[in-house]
Amino acid sequence: MRIETERLIIRKFKEHDAAGLWDYLSHPRVNCFFNEKLNTFEDAVANVMLRSKDETQFAVCLKETDTVIGNLFATKDEPDTYSVGWQFNEKYEGKGYASEAARAFLKFLFNDKNARRIYAYVEDYNVRSQKLCERLGMRREAYFIEFIAFIQNPDGTPKYENTFEYAILKKEWNLLEVQQ
Repeated sequence: MRIETERLIIRKFKEHDAAGLWDYLSHPRVNCFFNEKLNTFEDAVANVMLRSKDETQFAVCLKETDTVIGNLFATKDEPDTYSVGWQFNEKYEGKGYASEAARAFLKFLFNDKNARRIYAYVEDYNVRSQKLCERLGMRREAYFIEFIAFIQNPDGTPKYENTFEYAILKKEWNLLEVQQ
């Protein structure tokens, strides 16, 4: 799979993507990605090789330089629903890259993968991702209190986080596409 937008390329990971991945996964900003934290550059090289074979993981690269600035992922829930998510390097925030990439990715899932419904989980403190979901036309469907734990409290007990679920149906997406 390869998706091109005005400024970005979304594609499978390649070996030379380790530096870009290392740049943002050596210090994940939200707890849900803490389990993906990379401790060494060698870990980044190994991780890129795993991601290159993973059908759910996609690199988001600047078109001009092929530099990885983030990633997208999608997991299929049979028969026609996808769970999606994204993670971007904070050095590239505020330029609309996340919106551009996520919009193209949802379009691909709806049109090429025949998704009927797409949803995303977003922690209640991750305001940037919440706003991205809303820009994509997704609606907030649920609020789960103490839904999941990604890290532990200082005493070793799980630190549970509150999580929103956002979603959009293909028929809603198609209406938004016509309006734009």
